[in-house]
Amino acid sequence: MERQIHILAADALAEEGLEFIREQPDTVLAHKPGLSAAELSAIIGDYDGLIVRSGVQITSEVLASSGKLRAIVRAGVGVDNIDVDAATAKGIVVMNSAEASTTSTAEHAFALMLALTRHIGHAYVNFRGGGWDRSQFSGNQLSGKTLGVIGFGRIGQAVAARAIAFEMNVLAYDPFINAPTMLDGRVKMCKGFTALLPHADILTFHVPLNDQTRNMLSAETLEHCRQGVMVVNASRGGVVNESDLLAALDSGVCGGLAIDVFETEPPPADHPMRDHPRVLVTPHLGASTREAQEAVSVAAAKSLLAFLRDEGLSGAVNIAGFRVDLDPIQCGFVDLARRMAQLIGPMITAGIGEITIELQGDDLTAAATTIERHTLVALLSGHIEADINVINVRQAAERRGIGLRTMTLDDEKNDWRQLSITVQSCGTERERRIVGRIYDDNRPRIVEINGYHMDMIPSGAMVMIQNDDRPGMIGLVGTTFGAANVNIADMAISRRGDTALMVLKIDDEPDDATLQLLRDQCGILKVAKIVLAPLLEPSSG
Repeated sequence: MERQIHILAADALAEEGLEFIREQPDTVLAHKPGLSAAELSAIIGDYDGLIVRSGVQITSEVLASSGKLRAIVRAGVGVDNIDVDAATAKGIVVMNSAEASTTSTAEHAFALMLALTRHIGHAYVNFRGGGWDRSQFSGNQLSGKTLGVIGFGRIGQAVAARAIAFEMNVLAYDPFINAPTMLDGRVKMCKGFTALLPHADILTFHVPLNDQTRNMLSAETLEHCRQGVMVVNASRGGVVNESDLLAALDSGVCGGLAIDVFETEPPPADHPMRDHPRVLVTPHLGASTREAQEAVSVAAAKSLLAFLRDEGLSGAVNIAGFRVDLDPIQCGFVDLARRMAQLIGPMITAGIGEITIELQGDDLTAAATTIERHTLVALLSGHIEADINVINVRQAAERRGIGLRTMTLDDEKNDWRQLSITVQSCGTERERRIVGRIYDDNRPRIVEINGYHMDMIPSGAMVMIQNDDRPGMIGLVGTTFGAANVNIADMAISRRGDTALMVLKIDDEPDDATLQLLRDQCGILKVAKIVLAPLLEPSSG
């Protein structure tokens, strides 16, 4: 019987997403909005996946007994209500369904910009109060103005496209985009945030809240802005400094502020922005459309189930670049990486200082993060005490001061794909290095171990022996295994200087006494036994 996937929806979600989950034959849904933190903590470990919106706080205390929980998905953009570090430490992937609300959020930001420049909100309030003072609400057109877009992801680009349709000039800044222009040359990219500020009549923010973006617009950066700059923030509260903006509004440095998000939500009843004459406020309505709520609910359900079924990973915020939808070649290198890490692991007898992973082959670049994580899990499982998986292994390594580097190489001289793992011991120059390849027959091979060159398929029970390079050593090893009734199925031998390395594939695992007998022999320097998973034979079709 197919294993059932148990999902907990702990928040109010659009019915379309809930119904999608209910329709799945392998899925059991529990919809329990309104649970207290204690109630949620008591049951969260019974579920494979959790879906929330912004109404539930997923704290480290809630995750203390996470049990079999593998994934949390936020039906929406921000994950401010989820302790991502705590989830990562528990090996739980955190996702969001940001793409589904792109259009609604971009439209709302643009609506705020229009309403701000034409004083629509205050004019409406004035009219409802019996007024008709047209001169008091004279505004500015958008055409011909310069819009500065901070954060040029999906939403930032959608806002920019609408601004271009309104005949605005558009500049943008995004630290993760190196191109000089975007949107077919219609948007000029600035090299720094403060470099953009003097040129913009209106600023609009579309960035996540983190240590780099917190208080991005403050008294200090406002000094670089044009006098009377208009500001729109429909991203996250805290990206703009509310106190500094209020002072800038009063001094005229800022000509107007349209804001949909606050540092504390809801803001207190006496918050000065509630009745400021130059502030237009909406209560976090960016994704509050029927279409967006349906879309984020369904998208959250689909991405959660795809991950739990090992079919794909999208919207992950704590394992960027990790993929499960790999092609056969990439899957082959994930398997090779695990085998290589298990082979080199017994050679590491001191603390690990640094791990370097090098990949050669264009089609491996997209799988680099996935290969890295699987390598680290296989390599570190026997060297650190924590329970680790592909979600938390990098965090666990970094907390222990282990340096991590993963590089992709482009070597046009060689047409093969290659993976190398180098481990450097703490405080020394001592390295352990292993190199593997996959050729056209799609079978993994070890081609180098610590400078010893060979060609060996890593599978099953194996023994590595380093010995003095002198006559009689092969016979000594063969006689010892023969006496123990252990058959040697294959052998690779490589020489370097005055030593040699034998890598043996054996039909039966030798016992510890046999291995110790080998170690005690003159000329035998090191002996290590490794048992790898058997290699699946290629399908004959």
